[in-house]
Amino acid sequence: MASDPEYAVTAELDVMVEMRDGVELATDIYRPADPDTGEPIDDPKPALLDRTPYGKRGRMERHGEWFAKRGYVVAIQDCRGRFNSGGDYYIFVNEPEDGHDTVEWLAAQAYCDDQVGTIGTSYGAWVQNALATQDPPHLEAMFINQGAANGRKATFRHNGTFELRWLCWAYTLGGGFAKRALEDSDVQRRLANVDVRDVLENGPVQPGQSPLRHIPDYEEWTFDIMTQGAASDELWQEPGLNFEAYYDESADVPTVYSGAWYDSYTKATCDNFEALAERKDSDHYLLMGPWTHGWNTYPLPSWNKSYSGELEFGEQALRDYQETRLRFFDHYLKGEDTWDDQPTVQYFQMGTGDGSQTRDGRLFHSGEWRSGEEWPLPDTEFTTYYIHEGGRLSTDEPIVEDAATSYEFDPSDPVPTLGGNCSSYITYEPRDENLIEYPLANRNLQDITGRGGFDQRTRPDTLGAESPYGPLEERNDVLVYRTPPLEEDLEITGPIRVSVFGSTDAPDTDFTAKLIDEYPPSEEFPNGFAVNLADSICRGRYRGYRDEPDLLEPGEVYEFEMEPYPTANVFEAGHRIRLDISSSNYPRFDVNHNTGGPLYGDRESQIATNTVHHDAEYATHVELPVQPR
Repeated sequence: MASDPEYAVTAELDVMVEMRDGVELATDIYRPADPDTGEPIDDPKPALLDRTPYGKRGRMERHGEWFAKRGYVVAIQDCRGRFNSGGDYYIFVNEPEDGHDTVEWLAAQAYCDDQVGTIGTSYGAWVQNALATQDPPHLEAMFINQGAANGRKATFRHNGTFELRWLCWAYTLGGGFAKRALEDSDVQRRLANVDVRDVLENGPVQPGQSPLRHIPDYEEWTFDIMTQGAASDELWQEPGLNFEAYYDESADVPTVYSGAWYDSYTKATCDNFEALAERKDSDHYLLMGPWTHGWNTYPLPSWNKSYSGELEFGEQALRDYQETRLRFFDHYLKGEDTWDDQPTVQYFQMGTGDGSQTRDGRLFHSGEWRSGEEWPLPDTEFTTYYIHEGGRLSTDEPIVEDAATSYEFDPSDPVPTLGGNCSSYITYEPRDENLIEYPLANRNLQDITGRGGFDQRTRPDTLGAESPYGPLEERNDVLVYRTPPLEEDLEITGPIRVSVFGSTDAPDTDFTAKLIDEYPPSEEFPNGFAVNLADSICRGRYRGYRDEPDLLEPGEVYEFEMEPYPTANVFEAGHRIRLDISSSNYPRFDVNHNTGGPLYGDRESQIATNTVHHDAEYATHVELPVQPR
């Protein structure tokens, strides 16, 4: 049984912890206290470190109190250059050393028993992976929830493209709480009055021509990640942005990699587990739910929600985040038998629902928890489905010659994003014109793209969509390939790979792929329901996961490889497996202007005629991780 809340809590706020370069980081320390006297107990306890850019008070404070009541010292720290911490902020670059130094500082305190564990979600997961690359001697366990692996491969950039969520983040959660914005109400108002939807719809942002110019350090890193795409760029070798390059020297401690099928870090979570479980001797665990991004997701924590987007999974999808972390640390830092029955791999298999409509209007997709001993699952049968003339998707290999389908890709009219593995595609709610002062802390955030599973049809709030609204498959620039209705259930769990054999008349272009579980029409959903499961993109100049750009020769056929994020889903009998191929997914990814010009900020654009090949020589296909029945 996990630790009971037997202690009172005492807190020492804004303790300034000195880093190796002399910069001091503001840290709140929560300690177990005698419930009768309120005095800190003398007995040293394990410490948990949570490092955040979002301010260590409020909801973060509750983490500290919750664990301290259960016998842990908890340190919650503002990252460098954020809130009360000193130094300058450049996203993730200083986190490895700062994390290492804080772990070692904590371990040296008399109230710590020399053991330090780390916790955190999203940015708080990045910083854990970052400090692990420095292998702090007193780091003993990590619970990493929804974090990155290689920022260039996926999360900052994605197979050559830019994930525009970071531009959105720079305007809102990032820049809005920058030190200069917090210290200058005029700067904060300028950022607060930005509608990020307008920024996205009005084309590329130019340096010095947006409110980001008022926080120049944020403008600098934002444009760095938008414009630097080559692996040789020093930025992408930083241990704070690319943990994958430092796997071998990273800390060997018990670690949980937890994530979600509709998280923006799904692939990275699975990649980290797979690589490090193989390399390290300590216990490593993978835990994947059906949720969306974030633990502190408004209005409810994602682990505590039974739905993702327009999909309902039922009460069985719920997990207690705090209790799960407590059981892990009680076992590895206190020696309790609270984690012995935890499978090495635990995941939520989606898709066993009846497709009915819930009271909230969601589709009942349902699912159940499963377990395994490694990732990918050992009995996985990777099965290839090929596209064919007439929109057919089949395990039959193409035998025809010179079969291809073309479409026009207009960068000014991109295919809109409808849910999926999205996070931080947000803007502030409309400003109250009657208030002269309206600090950002009082503003709610609105989602621009949706996150999770959505029926793939536009609606009035879809960014860039115009009436008449309808299914994405009706667009002329979306190619749709589907199986016949399945005669029996087909279960997939694991990584997905797509190869599009494509050509273009432009010097550069993108190809996209999206895997869909297509429900048949029903009384409650008369048009059926196209559930997005996973998607990806490939920028032509970086095809084949190349490190350096190489523009395309018009008319030449290339293989555009993609890895839609892993998933676990049952395509039930009567459903169809569907693969959509196009050249844009906006604003999840930035739009290729087809000119071969700058990665971001190109003022020119051209319409490209793109061709997808599906013949015996160039067999475009998707590889699915099919599980035995």
